[in-house]
Amino acid sequence: MRRLVFLASAIVLVDTMFYAVVAPLLPHYVDELGLSHGGAGILAAAYPAGTLLGSLPAGLIAARFGPRRTVLVALALLCASSLAFGFARHAAVLDIARFVQGIAGACSWAGALSWLVGSAPAAQRGQMIGTALGAAVAGGLLGPVVGGIAELTSPQLVFSSVVVLCATLAVWALKTPPPPIQEAPGLAALWPALRRPDLLVAMWLVGLPAIAFGAVSVIGALRLDELGAGGAAVGATFLIAAGVEAAISPAIGRLSDRRGRLLPIRVGLLISTVLLCVFTLPNTVLPLAVSMVAITAALGLFWGPAMALVSDGGEAAGLHLGMGFALVNLAWAGGQMIGSAGGGALSGGVGDAGAPLAIAAISLVTLLGIMRRSRVRSVIR
Repeated sequence: MRRLVFLASAIVLVDTMFYAVVAPLLPHYVDELGLSHGGAGILAAAYPAGTLLGSLPAGLIAARFGPRRTVLVALALLCASSLAFGFARHAAVLDIARFVQGIAGACSWAGALSWLVGSAPAAQRGQMIGTALGAAVAGGLLGPVVGGIAELTSPQLVFSSVVVLCATLAVWALKTPPPPIQEAPGLAALWPALRRPDLLVAMWLVGLPAIAFGAVSVIGALRLDELGAGGAAVGATFLIAAGVEAAISPAIGRLSDRRGRLLPIRVGLLISTVLLCVFTLPNTVLPLAVSMVAITAALGLFWGPAMALVSDGGEAAGLHLGMGFALVNLAWAGGQMIGSAGGGALSGGVGDAGAPLAIAAISLVTLLGIMRRSRVRSVIR
């Protein structure tokens, strides 16, 4: 089991590392290829767009052909798209390559996590997901570093190294015994499952922190710059925030296994609601940076348990675990796109406080709804 935990963690780490690699390279492509700011935005959004559209096909592949084959498809797509990205000399090729990387990410998560969770005892699912999520966050930490190396050396050299990483992971996957392929319902089973309120609520609890993180990332980075923080300070803020989230994720997963999924979700919703309300009040760099780290940690309290809740709900609805994690991908990618684009738009229209306050209000309504639903269930029982 430990071997599989390491394999799944390594797969999602590599995936998120090359998801996060593009940010330091945007100025390079603006200079080298003449990308406009709008073109840079399209390039940044291409990955989550690929994940969004690739989520359900990835789940179907995992359900029909098994998690190991899904992982191998993911690694092949990541290898090919990363080589294309590294050697591309045209903006359209970059966009397509990032889009395919997003599809590879959908396959990585659907394959690796359904393989891991399907092989783990039900009482340890939260812990397994928390461990993988911690590895994914670590990949997010390494991504900007790798991007910086690519900018200093050459994208061709750095992105060519993906071939070695993917080949190593593929050999590792081939040497790891796969779970038995079980007969699974097709796409038609998805629509009845999506009519289940519990599953929709669980997906919302995955999407909500993605919306919040997308908005806070955009607004926070711009505010730090306006307050005089240099690029190193902005990068250090995100580095510390991701490090805190990576550190707490496994522990929160274990807590959700022992005390139930909703306990860390309630706590995370409560803390993040308060922090979002005061997010734009600091007018100096250090308090704002501390606020960003604290919000990221609060969101990390319920991201992993919410993913486990989707997995639990999907299985209860008769879905294959691969389809359950396809729904996780769907919720994350949609939330990330809404938060990044909507946060920037609201910031430009009504000020920096607009998006955080709106998300805080939505988080509070969500918390009250969960508490009310829990009270109703306790009375019924």
